[in-house]
Amino acid sequence: MPVTEFLERNARLYGDEVALVELNPEEKDTRRVTWKEYDLIEPSVFEPYRREITWSVFEEKANRFANLLIARGVKKGDRVAIIMYNCLEWLPIYFGILKSGAIAVPFNFRYDAEEILYCAELAEVQIIVFGPEFIGRIETNADKLSKGRLLIYVGDNCPRFAESYRELVADCSSVKPDVEITEEDFGAIYFSSGTTGFPKAILHKHQSLTQAAEMEQKHHSTGREDTFLCIPPLYHTGAKFHWMGSLVAGSRAVLLKGAKPDVILSAISSEHCTIVWLLVPWAQDILDALDRGELKLSDYQLDQWRLMHIGAQPVPPSLIKRWKEYFPKHDYDTNYGLSESTGPGCVHLGVENIHKVGAIGVPGYRWECKIVGEDDSEVKQGEVGELCVKGPGVMTCYYNNPEATAEVLKDGWLYTGDMAMQDEDGFIFLVDRKKDVIVSGGENIYPVQIENFIRTFDKVKDVAVIGMPDHRLGEKTAAIIEIKEGYTCTREEIEEFCLGLARYKRPKEIFFEEIPRNATGKIEKPALRKRHGADMLVAQENKG
Repeated sequence: MPVTEFLERNARLYGDEVALVELNPEEKDTRRVTWKEYDLIEPSVFEPYRREITWSVFEEKANRFANLLIARGVKKGDRVAIIMYNCLEWLPIYFGILKSGAIAVPFNFRYDAEEILYCAELAEVQIIVFGPEFIGRIETNADKLSKGRLLIYVGDNCPRFAESYRELVADCSSVKPDVEITEEDFGAIYFSSGTTGFPKAILHKHQSLTQAAEMEQKHHSTGREDTFLCIPPLYHTGAKFHWMGSLVAGSRAVLLKGAKPDVILSAISSEHCTIVWLLVPWAQDILDALDRGELKLSDYQLDQWRLMHIGAQPVPPSLIKRWKEYFPKHDYDTNYGLSESTGPGCVHLGVENIHKVGAIGVPGYRWECKIVGEDDSEVKQGEVGELCVKGPGVMTCYYNNPEATAEVLKDGWLYTGDMAMQDEDGFIFLVDRKKDVIVSGGENIYPVQIENFIRTFDKVKDVAVIGMPDHRLGEKTAAIIEIKEGYTCTREEIEEFCLGLARYKRPKEIFFEEIPRNATGKIEKPALRKRHGADMLVAQENKG
């Protein structure tokens, strides 16, 4: 069934219960006073900005937007883009698109003006829905973007080149539109992360969306009494489909703006959150703040918090060991996935398998996995090869890109580009991205293994390992290291610590600087290669 039926069921059965909360602890709620009064009132009087909607209002808003789209000529299979920060309007707009029969196309909120135009043209979108933070970026190419497209603005003070969402939906019917949707209809286009160049458009059927939702609920046993805290951006498959576990369960979720350690713990405490999905940097920041004594767990109500899970990147085992020291009663899970597999969960560790921390896990609900060599045959257990996955969440194709599709889809298997190995118990360990593997003196070196080792040094906050050209070895390893706040560290200390690595794995170059990560927490290694001249040197080596 299409995922929209879960929303309709929740509105029918749990209509008066809260579905979504928007919380911004760093913004003060001024809705009850005039600006003149605001200047005369002490800031401490105001509460953090907080809004909420029930399941019935969620359904009503989705229906209104769906009927608006239909009234403006949107047909089944048309594309409607969203570029907004997380807010209470985001998900009702997304579901309104689905209910109209159109294809939802979320844009990365980090896209600049040219990337927005590029993705709009790549996905052939007919409508762009955008928030106030994107007025400037949309206006830059407004003439091109508005040519044959409707621009809908969500917020106050609608710009001249767009139409107001509030005004448009005000008179639209809240009755479910008469549009038949099946699992075989196309439902969404997501974009690859773009860390390797311009993003590709990933087309999914409704079957993928429903699979991801049901899998998330099953993997984490999300129940009616749970409250899920959602911090990452909703444009990303990870955030949205982790939230959809709450959709399937008919339970409450909180959209939190802000990722500072105190902000996260305050939200968990005040909103009684039970399930929290974190990115590695956020978990690291919480632990560092606790280590420094800047946070005290006794200041928060956290007894109800039962599950912390992490995805979007390899998770250092040392991080989880530290986490369990502070939160010994927490269940822990990690999730692996790609936008091409409808986000996280095609491989997952499982809360019962914490003894296997370091592994990404086993095939997820309704998924199959295999690890293959260069000849596409399965490698032996314990050998490294490319991870391939197969299941009902695999993408249909890269939209309008048959060549790229053929490279990664073979006989129903999605070739992930990730190098992995399987241990004797059947657990899969991610070794590295295929393109990130370093070949030095004929040896394959997997940066993740070195990164996990260096992260165990008590002065290191974050680390990335890249390959740099070397005339003798072909490539040499370089470690970019970010030191914890309040600490100092020398190259000699790192070199001494790395004596614990095999000689060929020890970094030959060491740089101390901040590690760049994208909105979903993945290390932007192409940016590091460019910063350190590795890409230029590669080109020179190839030319020579």
